[in-house]
Amino acid sequence: MSNPTQPEPPALAAATAMFVEVLVVGIGTLTAAVLLLIALVGPVTASKLAPAVDSPLVAGAALAAAYALGILIDRAADAILTSQRRLLRTQHFPSQNTYAQARLRLVDHPAQAARADYTRSRMRICRGWFLNSMALTLTADLTMLRYSFAHRPLVLCAATLLGAVTAFGFHRAWRSLTETGYRKLAQQTALTTGSAVPSQPQPGTTLP
Repeated sequence: MSNPTQPEPPALAAATAMFVEVLVVGIGTLTAAVLLLIALVGPVTASKLAPAVDSPLVAGAALAAAYALGILIDRAADAILTSQRRLLRTQHFPSQNTYAQARLRLVDHPAQAARADYTRSRMRICRGWFLNSMALTLTADLTMLRYSFAHRPLVLCAATLLGAVTAFGFHRAWRSLTETGYRKLAQQTALTTGSAVPSQPQPGTTLP
């Protein structure tokens, strides 16, 4: 008796994880966009528009906008950090072909593949929030310049310093996760290759 076809749990989990990643990044980008809008329209207009924000329709539109912005900022962050990522990869894989082969071999080991996917998930969030931190710092400073409050210069300096430190922290986290991911992939696939050698008597035989 055959069971009805159902989505494979690993594929469903991966799709859910990617949706959450994009949304987490997009929420930060949407916040920066809102701050920029407030800075442009000014405090008077912003206070008039505030009541309209509290509605389910706006909440749904904001969620969709956050997802769309998350995709854009993720692609932008990946493009900006591509040269650094390639440099980190070449420390463990001499070419794109060897890296692709290592990724294919890892598919045969679900537990290791799941850990690698989790590492890549955190890496993507960190690289997205690297840009978000800079965008939020800039837009927050612009917004505070439109409002008058006590100790504004001090608050601006503190916010800028905090944003710079946060952006640096996310970049360092992305770099560490990326380097660790490549290193572990190289180690895991090397062990996988080594364990298969005794069952292949021909020295010239290559892995599929």
